[in-house]
Amino acid sequence: MFVVVIAVTFCSFMVGQGTNSGSTVYLSRLGETSTLAGIGATVFSVAAAVSRIVSGPISDTKGRLIVMICGTVVLLAGVGGQALTGSIELFLFWRLLQGIGFAAVTTAAATAAADVLPIERLGEGIGYSGLGQALAMACGPALAITLVSTEPPENLYWGLSAIAVCAFVLCFFCRYEKRPEKLPETATYRRIAEQRKAHPEQERKKPGLINSILEPGALAGGIPMMVISPALGFIIFFAGLIGTTMGIANAGLFYTMTAVSMISVRLASKRFMDRVPAIKIHAVAVLGCVVAFILLIIVVTADLDMGARTALYYIAGLPYGLCPGLAIPINQAVAVKNSSAERWGAANGLYLLLTDVGIGIAATIWGITNDTFGFAFTMCCVIVFVIASLFVAMLCYPEADKKWRRQ
Repeated sequence: MFVVVIAVTFCSFMVGQGTNSGSTVYLSRLGETSTLAGIGATVFSVAAAVSRIVSGPISDTKGRLIVMICGTVVLLAGVGGQALTGSIELFLFWRLLQGIGFAAVTTAAATAAADVLPIERLGEGIGYSGLGQALAMACGPALAITLVSTEPPENLYWGLSAIAVCAFVLCFFCRYEKRPEKLPETATYRRIAEQRKAHPEQERKKPGLINSILEPGALAGGIPMMVISPALGFIIFFAGLIGTTMGIANAGLFYTMTAVSMISVRLASKRFMDRVPAIKIHAVAVLGCVVAFILLIIVVTADLDMGARTALYYIAGLPYGLCPGLAIPINQAVAVKNSSAERWGAANGLYLLLTDVGIGIAATIWGITNDTFGFAFTMCCVIVFVIASLFVAMLCYPEADKKWRRQ
């Protein structure tokens, strides 16, 4: 079951990463500006934010499966619509649907991954479940840039539509909610189901209106992630554009290098994810991200020959991979652990909502600053957000991490 959830995550993020990375180049090929790409990113992220507010609680009350199925249908409509019409006038509408569908399916899938994991290994498990996302980081942008470079550029959306169909089919294999006894005995969802069966007289406490939509406990990991996510947004939307603008032949390879780093660190997560204090892991993510952006600034400002420029551009993907490879699972683990198991849908929804908000709002700002001041100035601004996230994490993380810092 865990493998199926990872597969759904992989396909969903392939489509999400593909649309985010490929749309920028798609608009560039049609003669549009980075500003429109940034607006499209904001539309995607705002739509995703609203979708997460709704889909998280629905995952808790109506079930993960129904949310995943509905999400993939809307996601398919968003990418398939752009493929069929090829219309700039409808571009923002299709981005809206893409954001709604992507957020719904990934929120439910993240909750499903937590369901089938033992609580004492939640951090490690979330790191492994992120392999689908990491693999999508390798394949999605690279595939998107390859497809959008062909004729017609709408091939980008035809290819992503096929992947969305795969995600839809895989969702039907995630039927554990009706048969929790099929899960391992250590799975959190099965434990909760057995407890309810053993004690049917115990009524579940219904949260208030605000708490039914948002899980406050998730703020501990969600706020630091929101502050660092503008860096993720810049890489998703503009790293490929930097490569093509600088004349680098295979700009998509940057994302492959990023994914190699992400996959490596997540495969090693068993050694540290539930053992090392969260603030220490987040600090390593910050360091890797800062180093990556410094290398990218050198790529766009230094007087280098094409060979050296290309090499530095690719190498920058390795330290950057530490950022999503560590920051995403550790902050998600903090958010989920700080919430009750019966509220994990809402917790994941709020955590991912804050991530989308950070990415989306910054994307519009980055698009404008890129057009006005250039890539180097924008990346200096990104570094400020990255460093600030470490100080925010020191304030937001649970008391256990605060005690560690005082030792």
